[in-house]
Amino acid sequence: MSAFYKTLLAAGFGGQGVMVLGQLVAYTGIEEGRHVTWIPSYGPEMRGGTANCGVVLSDDEIGSPVVDKADVLVIMNQPSLSKFLDRVKPGGVLVYNSDLVQYNGSRTDISSVGLPASSMAFELGSDKITNIVILGAVVESSGIVNNDVCVETIKEKLGKKKPKFLPMNLEAYEKGKAAARAALSK
Repeated sequence: MSAFYKTLLAAGFGGQGVMVLGQLVAYTGIEEGRHVTWIPSYGPEMRGGTANCGVVLSDDEIGSPVVDKADVLVIMNQPSLSKFLDRVKPGGVLVYNSDLVQYNGSRTDISSVGLPASSMAFELGSDKITNIVILGAVVESSGIVNNDVCVETIKEKLGKKKPKFLPMNLEAYEKGKAAARAALSK
């Protein structure tokens, strides 16, 4: 194994931004000079159906892009929790949207960070940025990618497409980080 080898699995309904979250982690890894894979998986319905993606970040070449066991698991809906909870490595991190997911803490060998991401995004002005709130929590709780590089990736990938939403996205990211810090300090 290389000095750095981290995996992320993100799952939810289509349309929740799970794929964009995974892509932002992947793009950040590329900016950090790592080898990266990003593999999407969609249910047959697309928007509203199940969706998940796996991201592998490594200092060395990646033998397989498949994420069997994840260092970080992002859960955006209840069915995904049931399906993927056993795929977090011991010592890994579960980040979930507590507005839509109830988690009972059954895994004592992982850290869990639940935050009301949908409510937080709505308060900032759009439920479409729930995934960015979650991304902030992921970076804060796991260190899977560098914070400063991730902020630059958000500016590059989201700011150029829709510049008027960039301040809201950056605020969502920071609120997610703050919520994760609060959850981890309990």
